[in-house]
Amino acid sequence: MTLGIGGSDAATQLATLSSMTDDCAPRAAGEYQQRLNKACTLMQEQGLDALYLNAGTNLYYFTGTRWGASERMVGALLSAQGELHYIAPAFELGTLQDYMQVQGRVHCWEEHESPYALAAQVLGTMGAADGQVGIDESTPFFLSDGIRQAAPGAQYSDGTVITAACRMQKSTAELALLQRAKDMTLEVHKCAARILRTGISTAEVTAFIHDAHIALGAPAGSYFCIVLFGEDTAYPHGVANPKPLADGDMVLIDTGCQLHGYNSDITRSYVFGEPTARQRQIWDIEKAAQLAAFDAAQPGASCGDVDEAARRVLEAHGLGPDYTLPGLPHRTGHGIGLDIHEWPYLVRSNQTPLATGMCFSNEPMICVPGEFGIRHEDHFYMTESGPRWFTQPAHSVDDPFGYNEQ
Repeated sequence: MTLGIGGSDAATQLATLSSMTDDCAPRAAGEYQQRLNKACTLMQEQGLDALYLNAGTNLYYFTGTRWGASERMVGALLSAQGELHYIAPAFELGTLQDYMQVQGRVHCWEEHESPYALAAQVLGTMGAADGQVGIDESTPFFLSDGIRQAAPGAQYSDGTVITAACRMQKSTAELALLQRAKDMTLEVHKCAARILRTGISTAEVTAFIHDAHIALGAPAGSYFCIVLFGEDTAYPHGVANPKPLADGDMVLIDTGCQLHGYNSDITRSYVFGEPTARQRQIWDIEKAAQLAAFDAAQPGASCGDVDEAARRVLEAHGLGPDYTLPGLPHRTGHGIGLDIHEWPYLVRSNQTPLATGMCFSNEPMICVPGEFGIRHEDHFYMTESGPRWFTQPAHSVDDPFGYNEQ
């Protein structure tokens, strides 16, 4: 049996877990103001007079206001000079003020009124009715189109030049929250591996992983969870009717949690039982590809360089080329932060240079149709001297969690 796999049960493992978040605090209001100041500087450089931030991740990142996007317009308009104007339904005023971390003037619309006309009025008071307005890239079309029609004199553009430019490079405080979230999920992985037994269902493992995340201090439990056994592991995001675990199956578990909004996302692949020669071979190739991607992530290199480095390893072992299977059917990695998938992406076409504070998944998965799939997924962040792992990669096919190295 692979070391660290099986031999325990859910109750025993849950009893070993306690909160890992007692010393973790959410962002202070001062950090939100720093983000707004940076956005304003970039807006002035880009020639933008105003930026619309829609309810969701960008509104939270810049203002600390937690609000889910819906059919009702809730957001904020930021001027290049730092004026902050919130737009919200009148009946939500009290709730919005309760969630608000950065103060600004709140403009309210009644249910029978047009929020787009109100947004146009606010643009006018900001002197941007005929100016350059950036739109949060996550804004639904019906909202952005409504603003355009209500204020046709303005010129509109993609706000990503501001939002992504601010969010791609994480602060020390953000890195600390990401680190802790990933530490928590890696512990969950270790416990989940120990509860495996012949015949266990993916639903039972998924439920345990959710409970384990809660026990470690993630209030909402698992942000997501993919559990696959055997041939099902060849499908990166799962199958409709997953099979129960059998001896000799490849196991793939991909899961994560959120800590004050920041995400973990770690995948472990290992064998329940004794690995076959074929499983060993592909497992080791996957590890080599992941390491090649990490080594290629040097300051000044492009995101595409990292993707190509992983693919060269696979092609050297007769896998691929490109997205051909057996091989890697998707990009090597994605950025991570308040969104589990965010810029920049480790994909061949992306020429964005790597810079200090950028955070990435590293997961050049190998899919072998009809047999199994293996995904080693860990995350790294960029420093001035090069990449640094948040979590150490899986150790070996016989000892994936590195117990013999401790």
